[in-house]
Amino acid sequence: MGNALRFLYKNCIHPTTTDSQSYGPHGVSAQNAGVSALAKDLLHFEATSQVPEGLTKHVVSSKKAQANWYRKILQAWKEAKPPPKTPEETSRLIIATLKNHQKADVEGLLAFYGLPLPHSLVELSTGVPSAHPDGVKYELHTLPVDAKAVADGDTITVYVSTADPRESSSVPKEVHTAAIQRSKARAERDYPKADALHKKIIDQNYRVIPIQNDEVLAKKYRIRLRIQGNRCT
Repeated sequence: MGNALRFLYKNCIHPTTTDSQSYGPHGVSAQNAGVSALAKDLLHFEATSQVPEGLTKHVVSSKKAQANWYRKILQAWKEAKPPPKTPEETSRLIIATLKNHQKADVEGLLAFYGLPLPHSLVELSTGVPSAHPDGVKYELHTLPVDAKAVADGDTITVYVSTADPRESSSVPKEVHTAAIQRSKARAERDYPKADALHKKIIDQNYRVIPIQNDEVLAKKYRIRLRIQGNRCT
């Protein structure tokens, strides 16, 4: 793991450059700046458990939450075979690893490293068509469902993270803004303001849900089940 990160850092951090090249947030050539800078920061985090100082300006969550992201990304990088080498591969690893986290945080982290944002990535095809039961037209990748969300025998409430590519592009601007303001209000311990902002979010059919010591902005769906043969659909 360490050798793979050191190789990426060594080969990307000092590329041949010209005056016309653009530079990423870490001051290296923008072509592979994100990959090399992340590799450097992951090595630093593995040794010290410290996240980059400048990251806080790009995201809304606390440093404790940021450390949790780096821990997850570090583990995902260890398990990736082969590890990501391009900005696109690195973005996909981060997006997949932090899929249940707030859109503002995921996009802020990607922007910090100058990596492609979710909407700019071309969806990869496995070449194998998805196999759904007859009559199924749509698939939701929901957050864990609370048993209390089943209001009656045939209706269930579920939430889908706005980090999901199919959701991220349709989040209303006022919801996104309220989520950022709420996070800042909570960080300042202004809980009445945070609660008022959360109510605005809920009124728009969204909710901020705590997941593993973090918070996820999610879209609410009400699903009505029906019995077809011997199964629910």
